[in-house]
Amino acid sequence: MNTRLYINGEWATAADGGEFTTSDPATGTVLATCAEAGPKDVEDAVDAARTALHDPAWATMPPSARARLLWRVADLIEEHKADLAELETRDQGQPLGVAHSVSVNGAAEHFRYFAGWCTKIEGAVSPVSFPDTLHYVRREPVGVCALITPWNFPLMIASWKLAPALACGNTVIIKPAEQTPLTTVRLIELCAEAGFPPGVVNLLTGGPDVGRALVAHPDIDKVSFTGSSSVGREIVQASAGNLKRVTLELGGKAPSVIARDADIDKAVAGNLQGALLNSGQVCAAYTRLYVDRRRADEFTEKLAAAASGLRLGPGLAPDTQIGPLVSQDHLDQVDSYVRTGADQGAELVTGGQRADGPLSSGNFYTPTVFGGVTDDMTIAREEIFGPVLPVLAYDDPEELAARANDTDFGLAASIWTRDLSTAHRLAADIRAGAVFINMLPIPDAAAPWGGYKTSGWGREMGPYALDAYTEIKGVWVHFDT
Repeated sequence: MNTRLYINGEWATAADGGEFTTSDPATGTVLATCAEAGPKDVEDAVDAARTALHDPAWATMPPSARARLLWRVADLIEEHKADLAELETRDQGQPLGVAHSVSVNGAAEHFRYFAGWCTKIEGAVSPVSFPDTLHYVRREPVGVCALITPWNFPLMIASWKLAPALACGNTVIIKPAEQTPLTTVRLIELCAEAGFPPGVVNLLTGGPDVGRALVAHPDIDKVSFTGSSSVGREIVQASAGNLKRVTLELGGKAPSVIARDADIDKAVAGNLQGALLNSGQVCAAYTRLYVDRRRADEFTEKLAAAASGLRLGPGLAPDTQIGPLVSQDHLDQVDSYVRTGADQGAELVTGGQRADGPLSSGNFYTPTVFGGVTDDMTIAREEIFGPVLPVLAYDDPEELAARANDTDFGLAASIWTRDLSTAHRLAADIRAGAVFINMLPIPDAAAPWGGYKTSGWGREMGPYALDAYTEIKGVWVHFDT
């Protein structure tokens, strides 16, 4: 299988002939050879997007027509959902059920949700204090948007950036992670089939240099990036040349509070899923589990028993519950964190090793539970992005908010309790962009998504995405008397 770049409505190989490969993380088998965009391809894509931004075919397209295009993409995603889910599983590793229920369904829902917004992007009239003066506000497209997506949920995250950007009338260049480009390529094929005018949607595949070139380019007006906090900082610095607009959804170290009154069995099941969805490769994964000390041993034992019983395997296997990590490099990084946790005195209760036997050729890591973890340990402070669950005990509920907030991150948090007062008080006190009470950390197209502190800038999804992808213009009209 070979994939190409998509620029100005045409599929083409890289101008300099560059290529790279993407592999199945469950087996190491090469899946495809992909075009590696170079400097000329970046220039061509930016020029195409800039021209299309002002082309009447797009710039004056009625909002209802834009809505139909987005709705058509959603229909096409659903028509091809089986193939898309299988492709996502092969390229990223997530179990097929997750690819179906989260990735593909989520992608379609984002296009449908923002199709509805196309006809509802309204301005306002402001009651200014100048006599005989009308002031009104217009929302206009930001311009040319570079959308840079990660490898953990490539199809869904591409959709939650692409759909609102297009709904607001922008033109886009999407750059997927080089580890998992295949479903994004397929998504752009569906956008082409839906009928977007040439240059409105462009695709550049390749490594970090492609993303850096887009971020630094003076004709890019907006960057939306999901990924690590360290790369987010680089983007902020590189975007300073023309002070382009930036939205960042970055790393996380989500605390999960298990109150004394929680249903322990439900909390175990929920935290296991919330921590191990997509093998823990989720920015909002529950990775600091604070448990009332009087129930910590019970919780840890049940959590370890449940984790050790999960079935590892290729995502396409029907009985797989935990798939592989995305790459050998990432596997090594996760294992290094586990070794550090043990060296710093955490109690390794279960897991803590690469899978052996028939799974040894893939990037599989056993679900790992640590007990006796303290707040200063590396596994309680740094984002591991793998199947590692550190359990921390607490004595006084009054200390929880401060401990939960004692981190550079602030993307998500979780609370498990049967007491509404506890739930609402902690939800108010914890500094995180999303707080999930007695449920899993899965976002929805209608709700805001983003983080505090080094977990990012701005919000995506819901009506808040309109702020990310529009500029506000005030118009003043004086009436002569």
